[in-house]
Amino acid sequence: MRKNVILCGVGGQGTILASRLIASAAMKKDLPIKTAETIGMAQRGGSVFSHLRIGEGANSPLIAKGEADLIIAFEPGEAVRQLPFLKKGGAVVVSKRPVMPVSAMIGKSSYDADAMIAYLQANVEHLTIVDADRAAAELGSAKTLNVVLLGAAIRSGELGLGEAEVEEAMKERVPDKFWELNLKSLAWSK
Repeated sequence: MRKNVILCGVGGQGTILASRLIASAAMKKDLPIKTAETIGMAQRGGSVFSHLRIGEGANSPLIAKGEADLIIAFEPGEAVRQLPFLKKGGAVVVSKRPVMPVSAMIGKSSYDADAMIAYLQANVEHLTIVDADRAAAELGSAKTLNVVLLGAAIRSGELGLGEAEVEEAMKERVPDKFWELNLKSLAWSK
């Protein structure tokens, strides 16, 4: 198996934890993994993304444009921003809940999440849209969006890992008091 996966979102959404769960799950299957993250802007609500290359033959952790098998996007604008990395026939799993950038909040740029979702629908053949607001309401927490998206990525068939491997990784990284919530979040469907 060889997979190139990009996770993208905004600081504070759990993007880095999701990346580490995937890496840990791949290692549990004895798959080679290389990762690279940008987290400098995370504390300011800026863009955060991770590149994960799972399997043999990866000489660099960075994924070239047009080579990602899967993009897991925690926010529509970040999905559009990372779309040039997606290969033809690749898949995108995206939360439809927008996180407006600071520049749009202060009027220096515009942000239309519905237009971004429409753009993704028109340009991505294998698109899974996750209703993050519904997930939060049904699960009783918005803080497990990262695990909800991981579950959707597993069910898309494009991640190359199963729930069992991700559950094992979660046991090591998720505090016991949040275990049941995260387990329900992993199984939640759009």
